[in-house]
Amino acid sequence: MHILLLGSGGREHALAWKIAASPLVTKFWCAPGNAGIAREAECVALDVADHAAVIEFCKTNAVELVVVGPETPLAAGIVDDLTAAGIKAFGPNKIPAQLESSKGFTKALCTEFGIPTGAYKRFTNANDARAYVQSQGAPIVVKADGLAAGKGVVVAKTVREAEDAIAMMFEGAFGEAGTEVVIEEFLPGREISFFALCDGETAIPLASAQDHKRVFDHDVGPNTGGMGAYSPTPLVTPAIHDAIMAKIILPTVAGMKQRGTPFRGILYAGIMLTTQGPKLFEFNVRFGDPECQVLMLRMMSDIVPAFLAACDGQLKNFDLRWYPESALTVVMAAKGYPGDYQKGTRIEGLDDAANVETVEIFHAGTVEKDRAIFANGGRVLNVCALGATVTQAQARAYQAVDRINWPEGFCRRDIGWQAVEAEKAKG
Repeated sequence: MHILLLGSGGREHALAWKIAASPLVTKFWCAPGNAGIAREAECVALDVADHAAVIEFCKTNAVELVVVGPETPLAAGIVDDLTAAGIKAFGPNKIPAQLESSKGFTKALCTEFGIPTGAYKRFTNANDARAYVQSQGAPIVVKADGLAAGKGVVVAKTVREAEDAIAMMFEGAFGEAGTEVVIEEFLPGREISFFALCDGETAIPLASAQDHKRVFDHDVGPNTGGMGAYSPTPLVTPAIHDAIMAKIILPTVAGMKQRGTPFRGILYAGIMLTTQGPKLFEFNVRFGDPECQVLMLRMMSDIVPAFLAACDGQLKNFDLRWYPESALTVVMAAKGYPGDYQKGTRIEGLDDAANVETVEIFHAGTVEKDRAIFANGGRVLNVCALGATVTQAQARAYQAVDRINWPEGFCRRDIGWQAVEAEKAKG
């Protein structure tokens, strides 16, 4: 098969690594890709936002499947345009992609189909939003309605913090994403990531995973796109797994079908495990980053037939198999992230780091010049490892991190701490 992958981050490198391993693939491109992806696929300088150019490339090169990695092209309707041109594409259409691109859309769906989530209200002006926060008190969550690259959510511990967040969003900190704001109840509990592969009618769960959103150790500092992840998480017991499928994933897929806008692709549910049971706090409509990296390491099945089955509505009799080992990834980011950071700093020691047992290094924001690797983003590398336990995977990942020579980079040193503590308690 001829396959085109769209995207340039760590998630896309992990997908490229997994797709390239499929015996079904005869020709494989990625647009625009990065220095790591270039080892798995031929990188092409296509503007992913130029749908006509993507379609033209697909027709010229007889592309039989397009896999869309990031959320922005999905929200822009690239799958609709590819499908209309007769090209098979993995990912949701524009309307179902609103499960991620509009917080209000998701909240309305939850209300309509009885999906457990926090109480909420939507606002289009700052005064009404401020009055609501003052009536509710804190802690409370303030969200830009649209896409804000994982940074449009403020968990406010005080009313003042919430008011500042409202002002920031309505003053244009997130552009169009902040023209409407959703304010919702703070849900105390443990947060997990839950993924399901959907074909419009059927959903099959992927392995469980957990990411670490805060920038510094001990979960302090601002929220990021994710500083690390591991799979499986001990927080998802068989009973919790079944409850998430029955109360959140399957009603969402059934509801979208009932509305006449079936959801096909990856549904990523951000779940809070509360004392009242699992509650949804967000949907994403693509693989999480960096959760995708640990899921790809653990997936035993060939991913290409899974993508095709989702596109073709054939998941009913499909099964995914997983390696029993644990996987863990540590994100190495440029100092200053998620604020201002420097680009163009040199990274050395990657080959030495990759020699650690079971380690895979996925590039998230890199560029290659004169056979050297340079940082080209905020989150730059994903250092991943497998182990018999999360503790062993963690030790291998950090052993590899310590071989990387990049003074301008940093990482958290406690990725997987919940699972490591659980493993220690078991003895």
